[in-house]
Amino acid sequence: MSRRLAQGLDDEAPRAARPAVPAVVALGANLGDRAETIAAALDDLARLPLTSVTAAAAPIESIALTPSGPDAAAPGYLNTVALLSTRLAPSVLLAYLHAVEERHGRPRRTADQPRWQDRTLDLDLIAYGEVRSDDPALTLPHPRAAERDFVLRPWASLDPDAELPGRGRVADLLRALDEEDAS
Repeated sequence: MSRRLAQGLDDEAPRAARPAVPAVVALGANLGDRAETIAAALDDLARLPLTSVTAAAAPIESIALTPSGPDAAAPGYLNTVALLSTRLAPSVLLAYLHAVEERHGRPRRTADQPRWQDRTLDLDLIAYGEVRSDDPALTLPHPRAAERDFVLRPWASLDPDAELPGRGRVADLLRALDEEDAS
């Protein structure tokens, strides 16, 4: 069995034959009508083929992150998390997420654009079942999810027993962040 197939990344298996997998998608926006954009993006996710949105958390406000840390002077983000059930392969789901971002005015990043910039919509594939991948094109689970309150808090509100593969319970990760902030 190939390494890619063992990781659940084989895109050649027929999509209809693939069992449904739970996936976690983080949504964020800090430009334009953020609430409208988030609502429209959730509608877009619900219309993806072989995919359903099983839950979405109430959006929360967060401070913009930059390479040098939080920036209270930058436009604030509205963030939420959606839980999906999908039969799409993770790479196919990620391609759809990128298409939704582009439809909402977010161009794909190029070498001459800063990595962390204001955006109309940001969709991150946080987790796809228990799949772990260190492929630069698709890193799973999301490498910084365990450090992001604006991902963990909405996720924990939807599923208090959720686990971030390889990192532990979401509630425990969130508690550790809260304790770190308090010290």
